[in-house]
Amino acid sequence: MNEPDLNLLIALDVLLTEGSVVGAARRLGLSASAMSRTLSRLRATTGDPLLVRAGRNMVLTPYAEEIRQRTQNAAFEARALLRPSSADFNVSRLERTFLIRSNDGFVVSFGAAMISAAAQAAPSVCLRFMSKPEKNSNALREGRVDLEIGVLGEMGPEILLQTLFRDRFMGVVRKDHPLAAGKGITAQAYVSFGHVVVSRRNNTFGPVDDALAEVGLTRKIAAVVPGFSAALAIARNSDLVALIPASFLISEPDGLYAFELPLKTREITISQMWHPRSDVDPAHRWLRQLVLSVCRASMKKE
Repeated sequence: MNEPDLNLLIALDVLLTEGSVVGAARRLGLSASAMSRTLSRLRATTGDPLLVRAGRNMVLTPYAEEIRQRTQNAAFEARALLRPSSADFNVSRLERTFLIRSNDGFVVSFGAAMISAAAQAAPSVCLRFMSKPEKNSNALREGRVDLEIGVLGEMGPEILLQTLFRDRFMGVVRKDHPLAAGKGITAQAYVSFGHVVVSRRNNTFGPVDDALAEVGLTRKIAAVVPGFSAALAIARNSDLVALIPASFLISEPDGLYAFELPLKTREITISQMWHPRSDVDPAHRWLRQLVLSVCRASMKKE
């Protein structure tokens, strides 16, 4: 009886997820030529081309599209079966890379503490932080990330989540800015200066603008940047006012002055989100508890 090579299952899952030989090779730590040979074996085994060229890109065949979800589920179940059970789980011997998707503010505020805590408990664990180009559950559903951290976006109904902490926005200016000189900053004073805002989608209108509109005021947006670190760098070297989450300012950056907004805006709920297939994985449970503990301990110091 000729048994199939089950190593090909993992390669098939990655190929169908990436839709690219080069991308699959990168994820599996193989050379492009080795990945091409693996694709040839998969084609011979399945009797289907799986990936075909369309112009400069590769696309999945109808058969590959049909089996994509089944392959992903089978690969996950295979990995789960070959990992230690809860009874045998020993975090100190855990060897694994966890993919965590979050914005740069979360990494700046909590990344070092998370890495330190993980290294102390599980020296062979690597935490790989990834950016968030969009807010949806595709990366979790397809197994491209283990954990997503942030504000609940357009997530599927099956996605599980846990609240990490409540956050709020604060104003930030350079230390010698006119707004840093006086107490009790008014809404009128707040809008008298230009503002730098953070947006990956070029969306400059938010809750603070709703609150300003209620009192008949608007702010002038002078700059839009993709991350909070960039916003702080601009505020530090200009008269612009930055809008930054309080959690990003746990350790107040040098040369800057943070103040409470002169308007009432709603709090932000920061959560960690994961796919149900990872829910009972002991290693994933350990990761979630580590993230929760670090976040809550850090926010108590605020």
